[in-house]
Amino acid sequence: MKQNLLVCETLDRISIDVPAKSLRQTLMTPDQRDRLYQLEAERVGIHKPILFALYQAHRQPNLSDGETGLGISPANRITLEAVNTFQGQIHYAANTLRSFTDSLAAQGWTAEDMWQAEQGRYTESLVQSIAQGCAPPTSEISAARLERCDSKTLLQAYLADTATDYKTETLPANLAYVDQALLTLVAQIPNGYRGLSHQREAVLEALRIWQRLADRATTIAALSSTAGTQIGNIINLSESHLDPVLLQSLQHLSHQYSGYPHQREALLRLSQIWFRLESRAATIAWLSQDPTAEPTPQLLDPALIAFVQRLPQIYEGKGVQRNALVEGFRLWRQLDSRAAALVALGTNPDLLSAGTQDRATLMNTASQLDRELLEFIRRVPAEYQAELHRESLIRLVQMWRDATHEQMIASLLDDLKRMSQARRDSLDAPPVPVPAFSAKPPAAWHPDNLQLGAAIVPNGSFTWAEATQGGTYLPPDQTTVDAIVQMAHLVQQARDRIGRPFHVTRWYLPIPLASDRPTHSSYALGSAIEFYCDGLTGNQVYWFLDPWWPAGLGRYAQFPYLIHLSDRQDAVRWSRQSFTFVEK
Repeated sequence: MKQNLLVCETLDRISIDVPAKSLRQTLMTPDQRDRLYQLEAERVGIHKPILFALYQAHRQPNLSDGETGLGISPANRITLEAVNTFQGQIHYAANTLRSFTDSLAAQGWTAEDMWQAEQGRYTESLVQSIAQGCAPPTSEISAARLERCDSKTLLQAYLADTATDYKTETLPANLAYVDQALLTLVAQIPNGYRGLSHQREAVLEALRIWQRLADRATTIAALSSTAGTQIGNIINLSESHLDPVLLQSLQHLSHQYSGYPHQREALLRLSQIWFRLESRAATIAWLSQDPTAEPTPQLLDPALIAFVQRLPQIYEGKGVQRNALVEGFRLWRQLDSRAAALVALGTNPDLLSAGTQDRATLMNTASQLDRELLEFIRRVPAEYQAELHRESLIRLVQMWRDATHEQMIASLLDDLKRMSQARRDSLDAPPVPVPAFSAKPPAAWHPDNLQLGAAIVPNGSFTWAEATQGGTYLPPDQTTVDAIVQMAHLVQQARDRIGRPFHVTRWYLPIPLASDRPTHSSYALGSAIEFYCDGLTGNQVYWFLDPWWPAGLGRYAQFPYLIHLSDRQDAVRWSRQSFTFVEK
């Protein structure tokens, strides 16, 4: 509330001096509003589209930040200042709707009265009741008054936004499966729980929403009270002490589940965080596939890569270590035998056999093999393709740690837990990635041999990644490749003279064509570049380049740090207010 008051006071001061047009220019976009609806709906456990619908149906009151509200008025301890901004309106609308649905349940409304399971939305009866408005009881200190609105407008807006959300995923026509899928998942969680940070967050969030608690700390306090543990000790030492009571509390929820909207939203958030999915709709789609709560293979990838990165430092040339690396290499390359792997590593298998009498030869062969194996290991992080290579690294770890498959998986999950909790300078922290080994650049660049990390010109500063926006736009023909190379030669002269890095914002940028008409864009040809230079304004760079730069040079008044260079036949100079997508 204090923050809301500060915002209101600031806006009041601004409104004295700033014209109304300026305030209108700062109104939120639909995407910004939708993000706030989503966050507040997740916080209290309501269906997000109802907040969108309230905004569409009310468009009042007029607020101090120039917005219009969701029909929320002060009540009880909620002051006018608290609901006089758009964020305040959404916050208290969410609180009020959760309070309202809780009160309806207390009055005898069933889950079926509130939720249409097949269609995954509130019932029309509930939406119509919301349209009638509500005033919270005096005992309710976090909810405000919701004014009446037109029920038809509210319902149409609610159904439209629900449909929009669900269109983002391919969902079954009937969503009634969701409840059973959620309960099945909750029943599996005790066996799938490994104490990973995102798993703990998933259960904490479900409990917080279900019990209508304010935040994470409050939820931990409630759990620590149940566990008889001081919250300070839990936070300062390890929240893992809470895991038994956390899982026990979750099982209580599954027994209490009766399909009320906030209960479903709590378990949907649990599922979303547990599986690390990007949206509520994606979670509902994922649940249709009957997923299990067991950790997924993808979860192991960071631990596998971290293990591999540490190998060059901990390798001691022991037989068990060498055998593990050879087996990992064999599976990586999909070779049939250990002998075939040794041959691929440039080693004669006979020289490593138990019958080899010449110890010097044996030692030299082992040393050569070790060098090849470590060189392979150094390339692994950059070349790793999870679905293709994961099993080879899992087998490597299993042999290295001399463990059963189950023990090896448990050890990798322990690695993950330590990595998630480690300080960045700790030995348990993930190793910093090392740049991949760069292949020797070809004598000439062609569309089929580009190396994103390689310099475009020998010993140059600019890479193909910069020219193609990280490989987003790869040149399709030799003409475009040649234009980019020529531009790189030119701009390298400017870079060398000024002696400071150029940060590329645009280079090769093809424009989709609807006809055969030219676009008149140098970016579409690869023969223009836009950049900024650390610590220098565009004017400073412009004035430095102007006397001698032989081609196109431009700057923008609206963007005072950007500079445009193009491969023109003449020394064109220009200054513009701003840029358009098509730039000559």
